[in-house]
Amino acid sequence: MQKVENADVTGKRVLVRVDFNVPLKDGKVADDSRIRAALPTLELLHHNGAAKIILLTHLGEPKGVEESLRVAPVAQRLMELTQVPCELRENLRFDPREEQNDPVFARELAALGDVYVNEAFSDSHRAHASIVSLPKHLPSFIGLRFAEEIVGVTPALTPPKGALAIIGGAKFETKEPLLQKLILQYEKVLLGGALGNDLLKARGHPFGESLVAPTPMPPELSESDRLVAPADVVVRESGASAERTSAVNDIRAHERVVDIGPKTAEAWSKEIAAATFVIWNGPMGVYEQGYADGTDALARALAAAVCRAVVGGGDTEAALSKFEFDKQRIFVSYGGGAMLEFLTHGTLVGLEALEHSPIA
Repeated sequence: MQKVENADVTGKRVLVRVDFNVPLKDGKVADDSRIRAALPTLELLHHNGAAKIILLTHLGEPKGVEESLRVAPVAQRLMELTQVPCELRENLRFDPREEQNDPVFARELAALGDVYVNEAFSDSHRAHASIVSLPKHLPSFIGLRFAEEIVGVTPALTPPKGALAIIGGAKFETKEPLLQKLILQYEKVLLGGALGNDLLKARGHPFGESLVAPTPMPPELSESDRLVAPADVVVRESGASAERTSAVNDIRAHERVVDIGPKTAEAWSKEIAAATFVIWNGPMGVYEQGYADGTDALARALAAAVCRAVVGGGDTEAALSKFEFDKQRIFVSYGGGAMLEFLTHGTLVGLEALEHSPIA
């Protein structure tokens, strides 16, 4: 595919699909790391003579136009971070045709520019208009950070002997193909979060009111000795404010798992310290509700380890950012779902769209 460094943008209008889906608090950007990640590409385009730089992004998951999800706070933060003149268009998802991958909407977007750059790795697993249909109409290029993501994540496709995978979060039905692949390539695959619940259920342990997938885990996964479930968990009873630590065979009917337990966190931290390579995506507990101890323990262990690692997913990234770590050793991907999709299939629909775009 064509790299943005080689794009002739002199005097041209450049459409850049960015991922500025950043958290907002009190009308301001709470974390600007994704904005900062796009700046080198914007500065390169400006330096190379682009007449106009037009940015396309979504923000949140609006149902129609939602005032709280307008991009104005993002535009304000962008102006504070760079002197490169850019026009940030309004939230793409205010128009339902974006997620519908509507070809007419893609042509309307294409009419705004002469060149297209995809700098949104974390959105490039989605078959949306600005990702897969827009590149059909313009000479298209891969952004600097997008290219860094591919280079950074690719080593996880061919891990060394003794490599360790840690997968958390939920949605077993979407992660099953990845797990099938990981157990063939990785020495151990540690499952936390709702995925850990799915494994406990498949192995006959009680799971109470814990979140589990409607799709049962097949025997080739549940019976694999490479797939590791928590040994103890933190549980909370419905309607109660207190929690307790429980062995996995002692989860009660009205309890739900909210985190891995301290014994599991300690054992898995030792696995990280001994690993030759680590890939980690997804929290070990209900991170958004404050159950972060297990995830933070693993993040602390990874920061102190010596192996190379690839980390992705917002909660995982947030946990690791609490500790000092070697950024040359640990690659932090901004794409949670996109990273998993790339690891599963070795490509993304957004990448394929760039490969088949018109030649400049």
